[in-house]
Amino acid sequence: MRFDRMSPYRRRAVWVGAAIAVPALLVAALLVGQALTPQSTNPDLPAAASDPTPSSVEQSPEESVPAAAPAPAGLPVVDYDPAPGGFPVDPGAMDTTPLTEGAHPTKRIAAYDAPGGRPRAFLEPTISGVDLTMPIAERRAGWVAVLLPSANRRLAWLPPGGFDTVPLRDQIVVERKVHRLTWYRAGKAVRSWEVSLGQSGQDTPLGRTFILGRTPPPEEVYGGVDIYALGAVPDDPESVPASLRGAHIGVHSWHNDDELGENTTNGCIRLTRSGQRELLAEVRPGSSVVVVDKLPTPPPTA
Repeated sequence: MRFDRMSPYRRRAVWVGAAIAVPALLVAALLVGQALTPQSTNPDLPAAASDPTPSSVEQSPEESVPAAAPAPAGLPVVDYDPAPGGFPVDPGAMDTTPLTEGAHPTKRIAAYDAPGGRPRAFLEPTISGVDLTMPIAERRAGWVAVLLPSANRRLAWLPPGGFDTVPLRDQIVVERKVHRLTWYRAGKAVRSWEVSLGQSGQDTPLGRTFILGRTPPPEEVYGGVDIYALGAVPDDPESVPASLRGAHIGVHSWHNDDELGENTTNGCIRLTRSGQRELLAEVRPGSSVVVVDKLPTPPPTA
């Protein structure tokens, strides 16, 4: 199998039903490249949850809101390439508590390393033409912490204003030791599937991330089913071929199910075609994904 990364292997893919051309990065052994499909062209995805659960993110007691330092115009912009450094570690990276709200930037906004801290980068309303919604992991002193895209187990702090709050009803939990993916809605397990995960040295990254966006399958080996690109990237970029460095982890199907339950991918999460179609139809971008070694108690759908 071969797999390709962005620049030397760009393709064009046509989104069926919208007649809008979108770039499709050649990927082939389970890492997702830069081409994402704009959500507005995807009739399968609900615009927003109509029955969200109460937020699982607690707001700290009332206190003064730290001022946001002005952001220099030359700050980097978070895009599909690996995110810039300086952002804090996610202290709840392994927490499987559902995150029920997301933040969608309505304009270019600065992302900080702490409430009232140092601006580190800009976030824009879209990444690669796809609406960006990041799960809110914490609230403190009027600021919110979101899961940072294009990085593993990192948070970005946002001051008030410049983003909309979006309800999130779904969550995906992946267990590495038992090769199981479980889809939860409003905190209750809906379905579980056996999955293939990253091979030794290219392990599927642990921790919280989220569904960044959707891309058409670039090759027949994906079984003709769209791919979900996650906010996560390989933990060790040097472990993958040079053509894939900087690519994202994905959730997708394969042309056969022969390797389900094994560690054979380049870090991605591979499930059945029917399972992938169900996730694409039901779980919206922005929904959180948590990868753990094993849950203390198997879900009732296992």
